[in-house]
Amino acid sequence: MATEQNLDLSQFLIPNDVPIVPLECTKAFQDLTPQEKKYAHYLAKASWSGGLICLFQTSPESPVIFLLLLKLFKAEPVSALKEKALNAGLSENEFQAFLTYSAAFFHNLGNYKSFGDTKFIPDLPKEKLLSLIKVSAAYSSDPSHLDKLISLCGDVIFSLAKKEQQMGLGDDGISTYFSCNCTMADAELAKRFMLEKKIDAYNTRLFKSNNGDGKVAYEIRLASAQTGTSDMESLKLGTYDFEDVRVSVTRGDYAPLMKMSADNLLKAAENGANEHEVKMLQLYASSFTTGLLQDHMDGSRSWIKDKGPIVEHYIGFIETYRDPFGMRGEWEGFVAIVNKEMSAKFGKLVENAETFLPLLPWPRDYEKDVFLKPDFTSLEVLSYASSGIPAGINIPNYDDIRQNEGFKNVSLGNVLSAHTKDQKITFLTEADKELYGRLKGPSFEVQVGLHELLGHGSGKLFTQDEKQNFNFDTENVKHTETGDKIKSWYLSSDTYDSKFPVIGSSYEECRAECVGLYLCLCREILKIFGHEGSAADDIIYINWLNMVRAGLLALEFYTPETQTWRQAHMQARYVILRVLLEAGQGLVTIEQGTGEDGRPDVTVLLNRQKIETVGKEAIGNFLRKLQVFKSTGDYESAKIMYNAYSAVQDDTAERFLSLRQVVLSRKLPRRMFVQVNTTAEREGAIVLHEYESTAAGIIQSFVERYPGAEYEQIVKDLWDKDRQHFY
Repeated sequence: MATEQNLDLSQFLIPNDVPIVPLECTKAFQDLTPQEKKYAHYLAKASWSGGLICLFQTSPESPVIFLLLLKLFKAEPVSALKEKALNAGLSENEFQAFLTYSAAFFHNLGNYKSFGDTKFIPDLPKEKLLSLIKVSAAYSSDPSHLDKLISLCGDVIFSLAKKEQQMGLGDDGISTYFSCNCTMADAELAKRFMLEKKIDAYNTRLFKSNNGDGKVAYEIRLASAQTGTSDMESLKLGTYDFEDVRVSVTRGDYAPLMKMSADNLLKAAENGANEHEVKMLQLYASSFTTGLLQDHMDGSRSWIKDKGPIVEHYIGFIETYRDPFGMRGEWEGFVAIVNKEMSAKFGKLVENAETFLPLLPWPRDYEKDVFLKPDFTSLEVLSYASSGIPAGINIPNYDDIRQNEGFKNVSLGNVLSAHTKDQKITFLTEADKELYGRLKGPSFEVQVGLHELLGHGSGKLFTQDEKQNFNFDTENVKHTETGDKIKSWYLSSDTYDSKFPVIGSSYEECRAECVGLYLCLCREILKIFGHEGSAADDIIYINWLNMVRAGLLALEFYTPETQTWRQAHMQARYVILRVLLEAGQGLVTIEQGTGEDGRPDVTVLLNRQKIETVGKEAIGNFLRKLQVFKSTGDYESAKIMYNAYSAVQDDTAERFLSLRQVVLSRKLPRRMFVQVNTTAEREGAIVLHEYESTAAGIIQSFVERYPGAEYEQIVKDLWDKDRQHFY
């Protein structure tokens, strides 16, 4: 096993006792009509077909590991493989470690954790894994093929060389959004080129090479089923000279997977409930076929008009968290069923949103001219094809649509309930643990609602369009921090992601989290969620306490060696903790001591009497700055402030680097989800398949999710095409 000296291996292992929970949606699915079931089924197939793209967005070896694991588990049941493994000398724990690794790989759609972006490896010796593979039915039936797969990924599965320990760009880590020779400077150059040509980065990857004439060459590759050069003008296909380099814009990335997804979307469209659903799926399919992102944008416009659907769905290259530069979208496709009872609460929040927005701590000029009331629903997830599953979503991420036309919010109810079940609680007093255990779920529900609707849904971007018109009063709108006229804004070619590279995702999550904290102090909002009187006071306390504790837990996701954060939300929560500590006056205290087990421990204390005075003022002032820098596109000021709060050092009273060691020593494994599958019977009926809440259950769900040999052939062919860029 190739490792760095003095490396704490526990940070790269998935323990056998990792909690595994089902995403329960059986009743919701059974309540659907036959047409709705067909609609959901083909949407799920479209999502999971594209889900294999995540393998190619994670690491060079992930597609090969997928082929190896799928081959092993398709060939025989887990019980049969276990018997052979034990006879070959593996212990029960070692075989379980292999199952746990395999389940985690499928769950994350790659060998890096979706939450934290660190690599994970099997918790058994390499020779034991090889012994297991060589006694398997898969090896017996095709030893040369298995030997080839082992030769390609056998060493790197276990490797923890410094660059491989986390995702990043250049020397900071692994990223397959870029060829292995790309650096931040290359990403910057590509951004300048794409801004000039008005090419959005969401559905692209960047590859760097050298031409025979010695000139550096870049390929910006668009994801699409088609590979030809038709639509050259609209897609900007072709080769360009730019800043002394050559840049080619091509398409056809992930072509066969994009075709499978598009085909299933069109089948789903045959079962759409209304014109908006049919049109959006046709446009998504067109985008996936041609590579034209404008069609996906237009599909998103139809999607936001589809109010109150029974089956909700969104698909494409969406969130930019995993791109080290913060511009390229990870594949994501979800299908979910509306929970009408919980959605009614969110609907009431939407109806009253315009009365709550003025409570936010920035002037009216910094808020959208008109609040476009979105759909806000609570959903039971049927399928979620991506590297991870969030608790809530605010989409689409296209600035002009969200600003001027609207958006949707969704809260994933069965994800929320799964996250808050039977959790062990660390770093709190015994009295706080009892209240926290009881109210974490309902308080998190409030925070998610405010975070998504009034967090991501609030605030205005100051822009100047192609005709030089501004969407704000250039003479009278003042900068809140300086009192001067506004000196910076977004040009027509700019987006938030292009103006705020690297820190943008975390910065925006921090802004939304602060909105949730700030507005949860409003009793009228809490009343909507059913909390009044002393119960409302407790919800406020636990919501703020949860954020403070999360800021401490966030230290797990910081890498001192590269001084980088590996998870946008956790960086945001650490920043909020720093802001509240800076407020002083005994609002937040971190006490270090010894636990009952004799090991170093930490306790977080929050003075609940000072939340609505000291706390509110601190978060309000910070939130205003976050919004003003975002509104004005003032990246430099935002970066200076945000990076200062993001720093993890021992030069503070809390000694955060030292605290990190305590947090790591007591970290708990993040739970994994078992998702259902659907299949279409010959007579056309759609059948739901459930699995046991074990590692074997997760594995079986993926064996049945990708049953045909065509999936393996596609993954192999795509990897063969890619490998030159990563080795």
